[in-house]
Amino acid sequence: MSEFFLELFSEEIPVSLQTNLRKELLKEINRIFYDKSIKSKKNFSLSTPNRLVVVFQGLDREVELKSEEIKGPSTSSEPQALEGFLKSKNLNKDKIYKKRNDKGEFYYFKSKKKKLKTLDLLSENLPKIISSLKWKKSMKWGNFDLNWGRPLKSILCVFDKKVVNFKLNHLKSSNVTYLDKDFEEKKKTFNDYDSYKKYLNKIGIIVDQEKRKDLIKKNIEKILIQKNLKTQDNEKLLEEVTNLIDYPYILECSFDKRFLSIPKEILILTMQSHQKYFPLFTNKDEITNEFIVIANKKDDKGLIKLGNERVVEARLNDAQFFWNKDKSKNLVKKVSELKSMNFFNGLGTYFDKVQRMRKLGASVSDELLISKEKVELSATICKTDLISEIVGEFPELQGIMGGHLSHAQGFDKEIVDAIKEQYLPIGPESIVPKKPFSFTLSLIDKIDTLTGFYGINEKPSSSKDPYALRRVGLGIIRIIIENKKNIKVQDLFSYSQNFYLEQGFKFSNSSLIKDIQIFLKDRFKYYLKEKNIRYDIIEAATKSLDLNKISITYEKAKSLNKNINKSIGIDVVSSYKRAFNILNSEKKNINESLSNATDPGIFKNDFEKALYKKTNQIKQFFLEISNKQNFDETLVYLATAKKEISDFFDNVKVNDESEIIKKNRLELLNFFCKTFENFIDFQQIKDTNE
Repeated sequence: MSEFFLELFSEEIPVSLQTNLRKELLKEINRIFYDKSIKSKKNFSLSTPNRLVVVFQGLDREVELKSEEIKGPSTSSEPQALEGFLKSKNLNKDKIYKKRNDKGEFYYFKSKKKKLKTLDLLSENLPKIISSLKWKKSMKWGNFDLNWGRPLKSILCVFDKKVVNFKLNHLKSSNVTYLDKDFEEKKKTFNDYDSYKKYLNKIGIIVDQEKRKDLIKKNIEKILIQKNLKTQDNEKLLEEVTNLIDYPYILECSFDKRFLSIPKEILILTMQSHQKYFPLFTNKDEITNEFIVIANKKDDKGLIKLGNERVVEARLNDAQFFWNKDKSKNLVKKVSELKSMNFFNGLGTYFDKVQRMRKLGASVSDELLISKEKVELSATICKTDLISEIVGEFPELQGIMGGHLSHAQGFDKEIVDAIKEQYLPIGPESIVPKKPFSFTLSLIDKIDTLTGFYGINEKPSSSKDPYALRRVGLGIIRIIIENKKNIKVQDLFSYSQNFYLEQGFKFSNSSLIKDIQIFLKDRFKYYLKEKNIRYDIIEAATKSLDLNKISITYEKAKSLNKNINKSIGIDVVSSYKRAFNILNSEKKNINESLSNATDPGIFKNDFEKALYKKTNQIKQFFLEISNKQNFDETLVYLATAKKEISDFFDNVKVNDESEIIKKNRLELLNFFCKTFENFIDFQQIKDTNE
């Protein structure tokens, strides 16, 4: 068994490209081995900022390719087709034969058994694989034609301790690599992965990214235990610093405590996102002035630590200046400055937007019975942080900084929280605002945005959603459902449209409200699917969806999904289906259509009377229950109709000789089905026999 070892040495590859590159290269080499039935005991890919490594161990040295029957052109094809086939396969005409299949008669030939050396396969295919790797961004350098993510400097490629010879543009494979990215005269020869790994470890390079990550975690944990502090869980940051270094050196750093007066989000963003540091927190989640730096070199003289501390101090000095300047400016007075900030072409400025939001918020406050004044005030000032210098420096903190600025100026906590949480939820896993003023502000912001973009026909397509409107739509769905509110959403979109028109904006989309309804229905279906609701229940819940009752519809679908395979769910669905199937097959055989009016005066037996009575009881149940009904209990109540419907079908002949009796019995079944459909459209549900 043999070993194949490949190292591609280049200028530093960005972190965002390394992970995909490792996986892609390993996958493509695995593919050519799989196609030729070449097996290995172990294979893996590794990387450092400059090195991309692929290793196959316990690899077949050679394999025997079996004889294959290879199909050529049809015998009715032009002679040139056969000549091309013979030439491509390097064959004489006496080696081919004719054979018929279900598509006609074709030329065939049978290949011979032959041995394939893995070394030859690699020499032939590696240049194609390496040059065809897909990059989000690639580049050329010098006078070379090679397109790659960063300038590629060397290719170390050995199989069975021998060089796999091939050329890739200006580069030739060898068994030599660079030891230092900064001093290219330092080179060394390697003929196997084990000696390569050991030597690099010896000079302070850990090729295995997982080992680097574990070492970082272990060393950080030691510091945290010593200091009785903690870090925030941030797998993305950990992954990033792991792929920025060859060997992790942990530095304990700090900044001046005076900066702790700045909102902690600024401190965290400065350290985590901008500088790739790990800020430290107390066990009560209070940020400290200490942070951890992962360096790529040993800091014997303390210069790296000092340099990082100076960088943080410079950034925090700027942040403190902007923060102190912004919090001294009255937010209400700054609202007029939003006239100079464009919201979107055709939708006005942010000043226009907050005026629309203020009016829309008044409508929602009436429905939720919360303070109209607070909703209007939070809507009025919620975008003023966009023109602050602190958000200009830290755009990721819009909304959050608005909350801090409003708090610093003494606004009510409910208004502060609403402004801080106005952009929530920011993704499918993000938290949803739960406080009344917070979810109101978030909701009206999203409704205004969706109305505007749909009004000017900037709608998402099947492949593109440049303005993240699907996220906005899902946010509306989640806010309503997860707060268990039934808000008149359709009315709010109509109001929103009118507010745009009152401001003089012209919409090119004449079917705006209808398009939004279809869009939100699709987003609601997506939400149900993500909650693992059965597909037929999703169809039943959305068949004739009322967006004003979307929260209740979700609760019904969730309850039915939970009970569908239990005896309760089986009884409910089978009772409905039994009545519906007979009704559906027989109503076309009567002379006049059903009028939704059952006449109990012409019932012939007690079984009809019992079913009619039970259906009326269920109807009354639906009339009396509140929006806060327990839907599990509703299903239990519906399941009690199984006895009456079974007794009816066991003892009553629906297809009576009398047209009047027959029609009345079908009216009874129709009454039964329509009453059940107050819960959900059971026509769409598959029962156990379907």
